[in-house]
Amino acid sequence: MKAGWRVGSIFGIPLFLDPSWFLILIFVTLLYRSMLGPYNVTNELEWGLGFAMALLLFASVLMHELGHSLVALSQGITVHSITLFLFGGIASIESESKTPGQAFQVAIAGPAVSLILCLGLTLVHHISVLGEPANFMIGRLAFINLVLAIFNMMPGLPLDGGQVLKAAIWKATGNRIQGVRWSARAGEVLGWGAIALGVALYVRTFELAFIWLAIIGWFGVQNAKTYRRVADIQDVLLYLQASDVMRREFRVVDATLSVTEFIQQYLSVSHADILFFAASNGRYRGQIDLDTVKTLDRSQWDDVSLAALAVPLTRIPSVRETTALPQVIYRLDEEQVGQITVLSPADTVAGVIDRSDILQQVAQALNLSIPSEIVQNVRETQEYPTSLQLSLLAKAVLSDVKEHHQVSG
Repeated sequence: MKAGWRVGSIFGIPLFLDPSWFLILIFVTLLYRSMLGPYNVTNELEWGLGFAMALLLFASVLMHELGHSLVALSQGITVHSITLFLFGGIASIESESKTPGQAFQVAIAGPAVSLILCLGLTLVHHISVLGEPANFMIGRLAFINLVLAIFNMMPGLPLDGGQVLKAAIWKATGNRIQGVRWSARAGEVLGWGAIALGVALYVRTFELAFIWLAIIGWFGVQNAKTYRRVADIQDVLLYLQASDVMRREFRVVDATLSVTEFIQQYLSVSHADILFFAASNGRYRGQIDLDTVKTLDRSQWDDVSLAALAVPLTRIPSVRETTALPQVIYRLDEEQVGQITVLSPADTVAGVIDRSDILQQVAQALNLSIPSEIVQNVRETQEYPTSLQLSLLAKAVLSDVKEHHQVSG
């Protein structure tokens, strides 16, 4: 999450405020202003202290997220941003930890910070000589941090307790994706439970606070479903190979043809996105670079053969039919190309793959319907839909495979 306004950075991590943050800022200000009535302070001071309490609450949330972020940074993981929004805060961390133990450390860091803040503020509350209402605010802030720690340790994604549960399942099964899936299911159960409880209590009491509980439950359910979909996508990536995704939309042409003959026989009737490969005497000579053909001086068209222009297969981005799909995705990104060639065990061209092919195959495996306009847009732009994050998920799968091989080795 990086929507909203950037308001600075802390430890090099950009800090953003989502528009929804201002709604909860106003609500919390009003809430704590109303609690200061018994302390006989002026109206202006009530507003000022209520606003200060709201800012301190979000400072606590920021410290919580910093706990996660700093531990992730210590593990060499990039933290893109921290965003404060309607339901609290979220740290945008680029990738998973490499081991269950490290994942546990990142997950537990946030609640640990909240608990430390609670203990420190409680100590200040008991020894404070500031008087009221300052002492009241310190005590209330200590309680808020305690609630923040306890609530976040509930065992279901997207909460920190869900991340802890994921790490535990990952450790027990050796399968991170399995950990994500079961933690997400636990998060859905918790979310639906919060919705049911919130609605039931509201019907009995008509207290608006219980509607807020139901809204938080709905937010939890949606995020847990997102985590489960991520696990499903990674499972698909883990078992698909290049041969499952490639298409055979390419042409093999005679390498002895002149450029003139090639243009007349093929370019006038073929689609621009079809790849051409030159072959002669039963051997592939290489891929025909159409840009090179178009820039060749017309006076040379009759004299230059395709064999002279062909780029050898050893010099073009390629993968094998048995290459795992995450590796294909990684190679497309690493080589910064729109298409990659798939080679057979005999070093002949078996097919080609671009990002739209990957999108369609993954969607088919997940029984998702992708509109043809989106597929066409991916084919033209060579950028995946942001909602799927296929590049990041492929990196996570490759990291899992690498870690598994290191452990088993």
